Amino acid sequence: MKLKALLIDDEVNILKNLQLVIPWESLDIELIGTARNGEQALEIAREHRPQLILCDIRMPVMDGIEFLGALREFDTDAEVIMMTGYQDFSYVRSVIRYEVKDYILKPIDYEELEETIARLAAGVRARSIEQHSIQQEWKHMFHLAYEKVLYDRIIDLGDTPNRPFQKLNEDDGENLAFAMMLVDVADYSRREQTWDDKERKLWNFAIHNILQENVASFNVSFSVLQVRSGEWCVLIERIAPDFYNQKQCLEWAEKLRQAVENYLKLTIRVALHPSEVTLKQLARTYKSLQRSLNLSPADDEHGVIVSEKARGSAEPSQQLWDRIEEMVTGLKRCDRRRTETALKELNDSFRELPDSSFERVAPIVHYLCIHLLREMRAMEVIDREEEVAIWRQIEQHQGIRDTLQVINRLVDQSLESVLRKKTSDVLMLSARDYIERNLSADLSIDLLADYLGISGSYFSLLFKQHVGETFVEYVTKQRMEMAKSLLALSDKSVTQVGQMVGYAERRYFTRVFSKFTGMLPSEYRERQQNRSGKEAAWTNREM
Repeated sequence: MKLKALLIDDEVNILKNLQLVIPWESLDIELIGTARNGEQALEIAREHRPQLILCDIRMPVMDGIEFLGALREFDTDAEVIMMTGYQDFSYVRSVIRYEVKDYILKPIDYEELEETIARLAAGVRARSIEQHSIQQEWKHMFHLAYEKVLYDRIIDLGDTPNRPFQKLNEDDGENLAFAMMLVDVADYSRREQTWDDKERKLWNFAIHNILQENVASFNVSFSVLQVRSGEWCVLIERIAPDFYNQKQCLEWAEKLRQAVENYLKLTIRVALHPSEVTLKQLARTYKSLQRSLNLSPADDEHGVIVSEKARGSAEPSQQLWDRIEEMVTGLKRCDRRRTETALKELNDSFRELPDSSFERVAPIVHYLCIHLLREMRAMEVIDREEEVAIWRQIEQHQGIRDTLQVINRLVDQSLESVLRKKTSDVLMLSARDYIERNLSADLSIDLLADYLGISGSYFSLLFKQHVGETFVEYVTKQRMEMAKSLLALSDKSVTQVGQMVGYAERRYFTRVFSKFTGMLPSEYRERQQNRSGKEAAWTNREM
């Protein structure tokens, strides 16, 4: 970090000596100016804000003490070294109140002065690093809180205040609007059946990071929120009344789609809302994007879909979708009455449909069943074996009434499972979900406890009881398993892998990884690559 220094003395020879004798370049300090009195120095200091100032006490027009008093009115951080040929204690005492760190007697001992400058410069740099670290930590904490507000708004699991936050250095949060797109892995429910839990986490983690990296390249304020497994909301901020540029948003969406496909060879679908979205519209727009994405024609599957504007409530597909969403919301809130009412209304809607509508509605019902199944899996109210069994039923029964029976059984089963879950089970499910979605972020007991609305000590107790290991042990294990997968399967550097799993410093990541696996990250990667090479060689030999 290069520092700026200002020299002030009414003696020209002293100024020249200070410029020539002190090795400013090797100290990584830039001389931004010299002044013959305090008045000239103030103008330079206001414009350039030097971190180091060498100042004589006795000068014409404005002396060093007057200069210090004026300087401290607008700059309290600059380090000042006073130079004086007077050993009168009254002068030294008069500058103490201005927080002068040191003073040098004339004639100047330049070796002593160089040591003093180096020491003060090191202190300035250390404080700057600390302040930057604190600012980054606060910025990160704020962004986590901000994203939690957005996430809560999207999933709509309860009322939140109308003014939940205020963006730093920006207008009130109520004036925020977003370009909103929904990213979903194509045919995710079927893909998930072939993945074990480790593979599922790795795929979700990899997609999330690709989305983050690419949206960051757009140079906009944004949030990428994983709403459920295989599905993300991308929110690009627009402060009203910024103009909504649909063409630009379509280009961004296509870049995200291509980035995931090129890097992971995985097809994703993207739905874009056709206009800006306010905070209050997030939940409704999210459901609209889901509907547009998943009920779109098959030939749109590999492109970017622009969501349709809300259709009338009399539309059959809209009614069916609304009933399913009511059931999902009721289940998430453990609200039996709401869930059962929505299920009854769904059945009534089918009874009221004319026979001529059945063929047109059948594909919609089939999707609604898959959508509901995916939500139940995300809530962990059905296990993998039950999911596979339900999939077989869906594939065997193509008619509306058969599919409706599957939905009825699924809702009944899920409702009982949800209601059996204790409050502590739900809390720990949310905790593990949050950890999985935020492995690259700073995670702490206090952060998770605040997220769940419980005390840190209660959270620690519940976590150990439900998971069987401490919070730190669990998070470290999850991060290390993810790091092992990334080292084996990606070309990211060790530093990048460490950062992706929450370790800003390579040295600390290496120490933790070595303790967990018994080898350095580079050694682990080399061993995995050698193993893969041998397996490939054996495969080729057998062929």
